[in-house]
Amino acid sequence: MKILVTGTAGFIGSTLAIQLLERGDEVIGVDNVNDYYDPSLKEARLERLKVYPGFTEVRISLEDREKLEAAFVQHKPQKVVNLAAQAGVRYSLENPQAYIDANIVGFTNILENCRHHGVEHLVYASSSSVYGANESMPFSVHDNVDHPVSLYAATKKANELMAHTYSHLFDLPTTGLRFFTVYGPWGRPDMALFMFTKNILEGKPIDVFNYGKHQRDFTYIDDIVEGVIRTLDNTAQPNENWSGKTPDSATSKAPYKLYNIGSNSPCELLRYIEIIEECVGKKAIKNLLPMQPGDVMATYADVDALIKDVDYKPSTTIEEGVAKFVEWYRDFYQV
Repeated sequence: MKILVTGTAGFIGSTLAIQLLERGDEVIGVDNVNDYYDPSLKEARLERLKVYPGFTEVRISLEDREKLEAAFVQHKPQKVVNLAAQAGVRYSLENPQAYIDANIVGFTNILENCRHHGVEHLVYASSSSVYGANESMPFSVHDNVDHPVSLYAATKKANELMAHTYSHLFDLPTTGLRFFTVYGPWGRPDMALFMFTKNILEGKPIDVFNYGKHQRDFTYIDDIVEGVIRTLDNTAQPNENWSGKTPDSATSKAPYKLYNIGSNSPCELLRYIEIIEECVGKKAIKNLLPMQPGDVMATYADVDALIKDVDYKPSTTIEEGVAKFVEWYRDFYQV
């Protein structure tokens, strides 16, 4: 297959691209390599991809409508995986416009190009953050998610609604994936595992919000990528039993699907820090703080739909995953 992947300089995008290239797909990698975090890490991820003859780099922003359309015209992808986005809950409190540009305008451009260029299936990254103020656990794709608590979450919910419209109006198969706290080698420097590992190794304090009491469904990068590939290969189909009288938010009469991809096993932040300490061989200096605006107490993924439709459930334990990250970090930064 010829697959256009956006965000290939990113954490998930680069790892996904390698797996697709390894199995023989061609990958057109779209990324603007911005400076939201260290561009040298992004360039290093891209260098891993450039050794594959099936990889083509296209360095543009999704907001650039003309250049994005030119990429679709030139490369004619059969399928698209949209992972490029302005990420981060906390940053959305400081710079909301970046989220509208990348996550709303950029995603509109992706949808339009998929519609006009005969794309067979669009898979796109949503987020566990869409569950917002929900407290019923585990989070199910069949739950109502109308109470986001950050602009980042609101843009991801908007992406799901926009995708449904295109599935309904233009018969474009779309699948949205709600990722739950992804971690692992080549991860983002603005995420807890990276920041905690760096500071513990350097003997610096770590900021522990909500006094370490909140829980996250930490999901290892390889498990996320396996879920993406399985859903990509399983093109969204209409649900013939869908009814507007009892609407199911995860399916539709249109070719539209939503899935959670999470470990289905929440871990308290203080325990997560203990595992990092064990792997690093050093104790953390904890700066215990109250919960931040936009944060939620817990995330916990119901993955029944993923198991039912594509026979897959993430399985990497948090102990295994953190150990692999710390090993990568020491090697990459020569610590």
